Amino acid sequence: MTDAPVSESVTVQPDDVRIIRALQIAPRASFASMAVALSLTESAVNRRYRRLRADGVIRVAGVVNPGALGQSRWLVRLRCRPGSVAAIADALAKRDDVNWVALSAAGCEITCATQSRTRQQREDLLGQRLPRTAAVLDINAFAMLRQFMGGRGHYWAALEGTLTPQQEAMLGSDGSPFTESPVVARDPVHLTDEDETILLTLAADGRASLVDLAAAADSTPGRVSRRLNTLLLHRVLHIDVEIAAAALGYHARANLWLRVHPSAVKKVGRTLAQQPEIAFAAAVSGPYNIHTVAHCRDLDELFEFTSDRIGSLAGLQSMEVSPVLQHVKQAGTLLSGDRLVDTPHTRA
Repeated sequence: MTDAPVSESVTVQPDDVRIIRALQIAPRASFASMAVALSLTESAVNRRYRRLRADGVIRVAGVVNPGALGQSRWLVRLRCRPGSVAAIADALAKRDDVNWVALSAAGCEITCATQSRTRQQREDLLGQRLPRTAAVLDINAFAMLRQFMGGRGHYWAALEGTLTPQQEAMLGSDGSPFTESPVVARDPVHLTDEDETILLTLAADGRASLVDLAAAADSTPGRVSRRLNTLLLHRVLHIDVEIAAAALGYHARANLWLRVHPSAVKKVGRTLAQQPEIAFAAAVSGPYNIHTVAHCRDLDELFEFTSDRIGSLAGLQSMEVSPVLQHVKQAGTLLSGDRLVDTPHTRA
């Protein structure tokens, strides 16, 4: 895929993991406040964060939620001709309205998530471009109906327990779990040009200072602070901490497609959201009514997790386990090998 250079030998230390967890809780917290909570020096937190970012282990970015703007999100599975997958995956990854791309099924299947800002943009991709691509043999699109895990909140429960409750409280956590909500807002938010500039700047760096945001938007730090708080409050934006799971020792990733009795969908989704192996879970349309993404240390752990813990869930009728061969893009961030790559962002 992308040819951007990355570090092949990355050693993540225990203090690095603590910093990553601190960022999950308070992604825009100052290095000084993180240092106090973690009993480290400010310079050490600063240095470790910049190394983690340079090595492609983490990336903090602002991610727009099109549901708050009245637009739905979709998961798409493409079955492609052998030899064509790389080119199609690269083309999808370059689109601003596709924020997640993965290869599976012996390299003949692409799974992607669309995050179109307008209906026209979504229909162009799903109704025109992909169906007309000769190398695409089959396409299935599933609307996301309810998100149980991923994005907003303390993403990826594998890192829970890294910090003490007291340390998390110092960073601003109230201990509340992620609160699920409808994927598409009934009262969409209308963005101003200033909002769009703030969102674009945060897409490049979710920790951009208020001074930098104000300069980009030709505004003042005070006004930008108020607009940012409004965008966060209305869930137009969340500050995402993207993690290269392999750098933390999680080398087996899989898409799980679950068929659950309709009466059990909510309970199963909420149970999945509490599992440390689960990085994303949502109710979707189609023959499989729950889609989830699991990160495990190896295939044996994936087998134990899916057979023992997921397989025993009440209401589960069937499950497809589709190991991910390669992540090309996640949460809007390109990957090179198993490392995240900083890329310029442009308005869709």
